[in-house]
Amino acid sequence: MDDVHRAQIVLAEHLSKAPLIRSYRLEQALGLPASRNVWIKDYGWTPSGSFKCMGALNWMANNCEQIGDRPVVAHSSGNFASGLAYAGSRFNKRVTIVMPESAPKVKFDLTRSFGAEIQTYDITTDHQTHARSKLTAAIVENENGVQASPYDDPYVIAGNGVGGVEIGDALRQQGRSISHFFCQVSGGGLMAGHALAIADCFPEAEIVGVEPSGANDFQQSLAADERVRLKKPMSICDGLLSYDVGEHNWPILRRDVSQVAAVEDVSTCRAMKWLYDNHGLKTEPSGAITTAAVLYGGMDLSGEGDIVIVLSGRNVDNDAFQTWLATDGA
Repeated sequence: MDDVHRAQIVLAEHLSKAPLIRSYRLEQALGLPASRNVWIKDYGWTPSGSFKCMGALNWMANNCEQIGDRPVVAHSSGNFASGLAYAGSRFNKRVTIVMPESAPKVKFDLTRSFGAEIQTYDITTDHQTHARSKLTAAIVENENGVQASPYDDPYVIAGNGVGGVEIGDALRQQGRSISHFFCQVSGGGLMAGHALAIADCFPEAEIVGVEPSGANDFQQSLAADERVRLKKPMSICDGLLSYDVGEHNWPILRRDVSQVAAVEDVSTCRAMKWLYDNHGLKTEPSGAITTAAVLYGGMDLSGEGDIVIVLSGRNVDNDAFQTWLATDGA
């Protein structure tokens, strides 16, 4: 938590707090009593459209001396790409990103808007070719770059944890408590940071990890009590397709996350439509999956406190968004 509080100081120079919004419609849909509220932490309002700029900014701030004039290199499905590119623009550092050629156009455009360079690879064969890691390593070697991890790094975890502190501070100021906290898990950078903060502020809270059923490496890891690596994760949630959780993330997740909800893509599509119809929010699948877990996951939500849902990002192309909204979720 000391690392997270130090990261707060860094982020305050570059970001405003992402809003924590009460969802009266979710309270109604879940049939909650008047004493319990539902809150959405919406990271779609950050400069990069997702939470990723928080960890990227803290990583950049703590590695400036090492970086010097060297380029910063990372691989990303798109949101860390734009987050790191934003951090690079704030610290005047060159950034090169390795992204899937099939990544949403909005994520390419955002990343380039902050001045980053992009190289692409074929994600459909990456489990066989390992093109992502090979291309990233080649750029680092050829350009004497400094590689940044999207999630498996203490500075990234601490930066992401600032959002959890914001949630805790806001609710404690209102005299609220948390019964259930729902957050996405992929590589674990978002959840590890938030789990640290939520467990510190509300030790009684049930911390629930959410991931696609076709990319449920964390669920399998908890069951096996060791990190499990998937050969080929599959889901429409392009931001939740890591092969496994990071080494730095795993001890925190193992300690603080009590259960996992593995969500079918069709339920995520239904949640995207629900958020659009009820709140006017255009969300990417990875952002809406936590709402899907709450609405359609059959979770036991009994308790005395509030429910908090992380909406991790809203970077989605309109054509894909309309297609997913039209998916029959009945």
